[in-house]
Amino acid sequence: MMRLLLLTALILLGRAVQAAPLTGEFDSIDGGTLAIEEWRGQPILVVNTASQCGFTGQYKALQKVHEAYSGKGLVVLAVPSDSFNQELGSAEEVKQFCEMNYGLTLPMTDITPVKGADAHPFYKAVAAQTGFTPKWNFNKILIDPEGEVAATFGSNVKPDSRKLLSQVEALLP
Repeated sequence: MMRLLLLTALILLGRAVQAAPLTGEFDSIDGGTLAIEEWRGQPILVVNTASQCGFTGQYKALQKVHEAYSGKGLVVLAVPSDSFNQELGSAEEVKQFCEMNYGLTLPMTDITPVKGADAHPFYKAVAAQTGFTPKWNFNKILIDPEGEVAATFGSNVKPDSRKLLSQVEALLP
């Protein structure tokens, strides 16, 4: 019995150490930086995006979620990425495309690698903690107010789906 308790304690301790709060800074598409730590205490929905993808229409739903939930504490962060070779050539082109076609007002990073050796440290940390790496554009990572991964979603899960929003709502005050 004592061995079982000791083993359980070690497993739980290992999980607690492994699930350290995520940190990191992204270069903002508007200049300056966006730091995950600035939003500690709030849930964050991080989405790797691309302007020339079959899922690009999800920008509309991302903006809708941003408008509906930002006043309640949710941060929606778009991370344009060319990791799947479907992003425009420059951050300025991405910003203009998103503003003109989708009226985006949510925070966006500069074009950022999300997979492989060049992946941004945030994505490397998520992979180390959970095993999750984006398999395509518009993968979603929901971070809880303590800075830990609460859930991950593939490209097929729309930002305004009940499946995703029920988990967002559970994290709001």
